[in-house]
Amino acid sequence: MVNEKELMELLADIESDRVERTTSVKDTDKFSIAICAFANDFPNFRKPGYLVIGADDSGKCSGLKADDELLRNLGNLRSNGNIQPLPAINIRKFSFPDGDVAVVEVLPSDIPPVRYNGQVWIRVGPRRALATEQEERILSERRVSSTRNFDVRPCLESGLQDIALGLFDSYRHEALAPDVIAANHRTLEEQLASLRFFDLRRNCPTNAGILLFGKNPRYFLPGAYIQYLRFKGAHLTDSPVDQAEISGDLLGVLRELDVRVKTNINTVLETVSVLRERMISDYPELAVRELLMNAVMHRDYESNTPIRLYWFEDRVEIQSPGGLYGEVTPENFMRTNSYRNPVIAEAMKALGYVNRYGYGIQRAQNFLKENGNGQAKFEFSAHTVLAVIPKKPHQA
Repeated sequence: MVNEKELMELLADIESDRVERTTSVKDTDKFSIAICAFANDFPNFRKPGYLVIGADDSGKCSGLKADDELLRNLGNLRSNGNIQPLPAINIRKFSFPDGDVAVVEVLPSDIPPVRYNGQVWIRVGPRRALATEQEERILSERRVSSTRNFDVRPCLESGLQDIALGLFDSYRHEALAPDVIAANHRTLEEQLASLRFFDLRRNCPTNAGILLFGKNPRYFLPGAYIQYLRFKGAHLTDSPVDQAEISGDLLGVLRELDVRVKTNINTVLETVSVLRERMISDYPELAVRELLMNAVMHRDYESNTPIRLYWFEDRVEIQSPGGLYGEVTPENFMRTNSYRNPVIAEAMKALGYVNRYGYGIQRAQNFLKENGNGQAKFEFSAHTVLAVIPKKPHQA
């Protein structure tokens, strides 16, 4: 992160490809566009860009008082899902005699183009602009094919013929701004590449493209399915009463998971008083759904092991292949996020299966508490994450 001496140099210099100053404290649209443009790093500096809040065009402090609310709101720009894929940012407050300055440091993305509300913004000297189709192509070709994120890497054995194009056409209407679609003159490969589903250099879909729109994803990614078992008892040795391998394109998988969850939850009408009744469930649907979505989004798709959804008489177990990722640890996993599959996360947000990043587990725990189940328990190893959801105790 920039230090105080470097900040003073930024304030003394003119606005450029890497610096934008503003006295506004509430224009989140302006802030988001600036972050999107810096993340795209169109000049290819491979250096951070800086949004400086609390300084005017001349670099003088505006007398801002940067309180905790402003800093929280700036941090939320990363997690609200409007900027895709999630940008890497750092935020710091500096205090001077003439006022405070809040600095948002934006790191260049390894997987451009980055979009804000479906549009690609770039820096052109000291100003921002919407990227043209040619500029989007340049950003797509600049993508780091060796990125550590598996879903962005090329699926080298596949080709365009392995993509169900109708699925992609439906998806892009969810993910892109209408004016972007209306003005489109790009080839199909370029359209897929602009959303990180195709690698133009290798001329093949990415792993995310195969997972989302593949005609047969398991041919290329054998572990990309969910093993579902429903047991009559509480032990793995009990005979299953229902079982399935849930596979196919990701949207189809998510839809089937919704059906399985609804079918397995037992809901009854309980009499509260002579004049009042209420519906009670042994599991809150939204909690089970949130934890399943978390497993699908964060699992290790390089593993040949499936996600396991085991529904016992007294609990539900969701086991996801791949241990905790990045900066996440057993101590901070409830409040820290690091995305193993940023494109899959982006797609699930666009499809409505994720409302906001970083809150899924907290939301699930709240739903469980409100329903009277008690808290879900988590077990971590180097290769798996296990969530155990207790059934609501029977009330006479």
